[in-house]
Amino acid sequence: MLTKNKTLSIKKSYNLTLSRIKTEIFICAYYPVIDQYNDLLNLSLTQLKDIAKRRGIPQEEIVSSSAYQLRQAIWSSFPNLPMKEVEIPVNREDAKQIWEQLSRLLPVYAIFKSDRPSQDTDDEIQDPMKLAISAAIAEAKSELDRLIEIVKKKAEEIAINTQEQLKQINPQLASQLQPSFKSDPKWSSIFSIALNTDDGIPLNKRGSGVRRMVLLSFFRAEAERRKKEESQRNLIYAIEEPETSQHPAHQKLLLNALQKLSEEDGYQVLLTTHSPGFANMLPLKSLRYVSRSEHGDTLIEFGEEQVYQKIVDSLGVIPDTRVKVLVCVEGPTDVDNLKILSNILHKDDQEIPDLMNDPRIAVIPLGGSTLQYWVNENYLKELGIPEVHIYDGDSRNKYQKQVEKINQRQDGSWVIFMSKREIENYLHEDAIYQAFHVKINVGDNDDIPNILRQKCTSCSKNIKKEISQKAFPKMTVEMLRQRDPNDEVRGWLKRLSGML
Repeated sequence: MLTKNKTLSIKKSYNLTLSRIKTEIFICAYYPVIDQYNDLLNLSLTQLKDIAKRRGIPQEEIVSSSAYQLRQAIWSSFPNLPMKEVEIPVNREDAKQIWEQLSRLLPVYAIFKSDRPSQDTDDEIQDPMKLAISAAIAEAKSELDRLIEIVKKKAEEIAINTQEQLKQINPQLASQLQPSFKSDPKWSSIFSIALNTDDGIPLNKRGSGVRRMVLLSFFRAEAERRKKEESQRNLIYAIEEPETSQHPAHQKLLLNALQKLSEEDGYQVLLTTHSPGFANMLPLKSLRYVSRSEHGDTLIEFGEEQVYQKIVDSLGVIPDTRVKVLVCVEGPTDVDNLKILSNILHKDDQEIPDLMNDPRIAVIPLGGSTLQYWVNENYLKELGIPEVHIYDGDSRNKYQKQVEKINQRQDGSWVIFMSKREIENYLHEDAIYQAFHVKINVGDNDDIPNILRQKCTSCSKNIKKEISQKAFPKMTVEMLRQRDPNDEVRGWLKRLSGML
């Protein structure tokens, strides 16, 4: 049942031409292919015994052997057994039983397609609502059981009175009548819920973007329920064009939620997109370019400069030509943190540039962690735009070559090393407490993310990203002044402002 390389390979084939999608499942295995003996996994025990007799296997072995042992004995009876990669259907006999066992160990796979009808009677909406109804019915079981008894008692009284009246007309027929309830009522089939949004407007009357956002939420709720029911199973979300009909702000919120989900244990998220704006926000390491070869084969490429260029060309991604200065920092969270601090200082002093909203400044992590950064960095390199490099205090040896190269330029570029270990050391302990309800002392050379990871039991694995999203937005001008009494951050930004 394994490939030639001893790996498990499963193929699912979907027939989309039918009104109801049909799925066929195969295990791709390095398997015996000799005529008349190449489907042993799909034969019954009786059929295997008949073949074993024809192959001259001793009768005592045939009687005592299992299906597995018989298959091995049959194949062993051939001196040179030809083998090759084949697709074994898993719809009957031992192949089916093997698949049933394997499937319990595989991830739950949930796919959300882009083009779909959006009605409030859709299964995606009704199923989670029915689950809610089932939970409510379970909680009210004792009250409902009493109601059933009241109805039964009343109905039996009416039946007995009817029987008494019938005795006066036909005693023999009356004696044959016995009141009997076939089954208890199915409460879940009695209730139906229609979803209304604000002002009582049904969901199916709202815009396509709202409908898709709600449907996607129900899709996730249902997938989470399946994962909970099948404990220890991983969950793979496959979402086709999640940005469809969504406002740009909602696209960003949705992508952030999916990225956060993908970082949790037991989850993987697959997205397809044709949107340049949506692709811009995706990490480079996550991008896959899917195309067809000249022979029609599917090609999946990733991880190389020419692949990113193919994506850029295919989607029509263009750089922001308004950029006048390129600011390079070490990591993606450094981008967000520097932007937040500049925004805080800008509100206090309008001469400080707001990196969050100033299109003249592009802040890029070294190596380019998203497609947007990669496009801007490669484009701006060719234009020779001035660069500002802001590095962590503990990175002096790491970036020595870059520093020498930048210092040789004559276009106003410059490099600065933080006086503190890294940008997280400019955080105030009150901002950390407000974000995580954890008290820590912030020193200039402390490993803040690691310290917080040890003290915060509810924090995610990507602690630097969580600090960026939760703690930095809590900072104020006064907090920054206390942590940065020499106005180091303000100094970087004022010098940067002078370049504009």
